[in-house]
Amino acid sequence: MQGLSSDRFERALTATAVGVYLLVVVGATTSLTDAATACSTWPACNGQWVVPLDDPKLAIAWGHRVVALVVGILLLATTLLAWLRDSRKRVQFSLAVAAVLYPVQIGLGALAATTTATSVLTATHLLIAMAIFTGIVLALAWTLEPDEKDGPVEMGVEQKPTTGSPTPESLSGIGATAYAYFRLMKPRLMWLLCLVASAGMALAAGQNLEVGTVVATLTGGVLSIGASGTFNHVLERDVDKRMNRTADRPAATSQIPIRNAVAFGVLLSIASLAVFLSVNLLVAVFGLTAIVFYSVVYTLLLKPNTVQNTVIGGFAGSLPALIGWAAVTNDVGLPALVLAGVIFLWTPAHFYNLALAYKDDYARGGFPMMPVVRGEAETRKHILLWLGATLLSAGILATVTTLSWLYAITTVAFGAVFLMAVVRLHHERDETAAFRAFHASNAYLGSLLVAIVVDSLVV
Repeated sequence: MQGLSSDRFERALTATAVGVYLLVVVGATTSLTDAATACSTWPACNGQWVVPLDDPKLAIAWGHRVVALVVGILLLATTLLAWLRDSRKRVQFSLAVAAVLYPVQIGLGALAATTTATSVLTATHLLIAMAIFTGIVLALAWTLEPDEKDGPVEMGVEQKPTTGSPTPESLSGIGATAYAYFRLMKPRLMWLLCLVASAGMALAAGQNLEVGTVVATLTGGVLSIGASGTFNHVLERDVDKRMNRTADRPAATSQIPIRNAVAFGVLLSIASLAVFLSVNLLVAVFGLTAIVFYSVVYTLLLKPNTVQNTVIGGFAGSLPALIGWAAVTNDVGLPALVLAGVIFLWTPAHFYNLALAYKDDYARGGFPMMPVVRGEAETRKHILLWLGATLLSAGILATVTTLSWLYAITTVAFGAVFLMAVVRLHHERDETAAFRAFHASNAYLGSLLVAIVVDSLVV
């Protein structure tokens, strides 16, 4: 019975978190700000308790109030359930604070709807909504946290020999060599990072985005990513030999001579900077910073020496957002910084899942990854907390841009999928669950970036 009660409480917490996040995002979008003018009385809209759905603005404004009512009831029920089932004190306190803030949030919403909303009122309304969401996410993280945690794992243990061919069996000679150079460039990273740059360009230019700028920026980005990946392969070749998932890399197996790999990385770096310079100097500076940070700061300094390597290393992944914006404007704007923040916060929520799946491999390699140093339970909690921060930053992005309903629907829907995958990870605690959450994180960010591009260029 206790197990059923616990499952019911966790589902209620998860649903409440998604509901509050829906309110945060919808309330932050420009579409709702415009819709508010169609419903200037509260709680009924212009004296009507049921509004015609053929008026989009009126329907959106009224729908927001209906959802707020439903979520408020859900939050109250969840808070009461936390006390009835004798949850941890910090869970009860966190939910109690959220429940107390919720009527304040409703009052501010009513004031904004019936008066001319000032920037201070709007900002306060958003901040309180974010505080409520934070309280619910903390309550969920503490609820899912096990009573007993696992400890650190011994690092540097020798692994069994790895077998397997580093290239497809159908390739040989020149084809195999070309494929090995291609693998040096870490092509799996390219699609997402190029999508980040594309989102930055779309936000900056809107429907005035020029094809030439896109081609030059993405070409320079591919070359830059390739250079960074190549240097990473070279610098980690000895460690890669000790890890099952990396032992067949071209530099680790000497399929590509180190001297050739270094020359290849230098050539890619020069080519990327040349292409970036054809866009503008600021883009080239960001491109060079990305190569140096990933190759030197992350690979040599952060990854082997600190458990915060993934967190700080997220800076490298966030730079394409600045590159994309700068390619259009030749400066750095607030939307670009917020988009970069989304990527930075998403990185640990994303990569910690992979670290869980390959915990033993990272331990053999001697890397102080979160699950190796702090344990799996702590890592799972951090994934949820970083996910909450990511969702909040995505909500903030809606307030500093003109993104509308497509973006709002995408971040809520795929954010909910990501959240549910992470909650399942807390229960199943195996490699399959870790990979499921890892793929859900990719789906969330990929869909979010596509929505930004489409919303900026088309909607």
